[in-house]
Amino acid sequence: MRDRAGMRAADDDRQAVADQLRVAVDEGRLDLHEYDERLHRAYTAKTYGELDILLADLPTGSAPVVANGAGPALPGELVATGAVDSTVVPASGGRSVTRRWVVEVWGPWLRAVPIVVGIWAVTSLLAQDLFFFWPGWVAGPWGVVLAVRTVQGLATGEPARQAAKRERRRQRKREKEIRSQARGSAEPDGRELPGTPG
Repeated sequence: MRDRAGMRAADDDRQAVADQLRVAVDEGRLDLHEYDERLHRAYTAKTYGELDILLADLPTGSAPVVANGAGPALPGELVATGAVDSTVVPASGGRSVTRRWVVEVWGPWLRAVPIVVGIWAVTSLLAQDLFFFWPGWVAGPWGVVLAVRTVQGLATGEPARQAAKRERRRQRKREKEIRSQARGSAEPDGRELPGTPG
């Protein structure tokens, strides 16, 4: 039987580790630089061994574990983080990183093409004549460009980079909110702030 550390990890496994890292940074176990570095490594990890290393020094354990301890998390299952308060977080958020990226790339095309085909169909129907199928000039070249972009993006790990970037933005936004709340709670204590006219 093959060693688990050498087995290939799935998108859902990478997402489960990213969720556990987010809990660790929220608890103050990791600083932002460590979190950013580990998050990038999580999204680019290929094996369970590479993911295990990222959690080895955290009290969450060495690998994503299903709440009942049965093994790696499956889509939609809950993961026990092993933290003092036994926090449980969703393993994958419902959609894999790759699928989400592909939907983002193809979303505009999937919305625009039915509209232009509908315009062509309505104008042909109103004219009671089958016009030249001009929507092909919209859907065809655009679709080819998106297909090339999709293949290149999947080959170069673009979905993982986008997910890591999105996670960093979310974390920065959260930090900003925390800082503004801290500033807001420090000011209204009735004392004048330095440099304000009295």
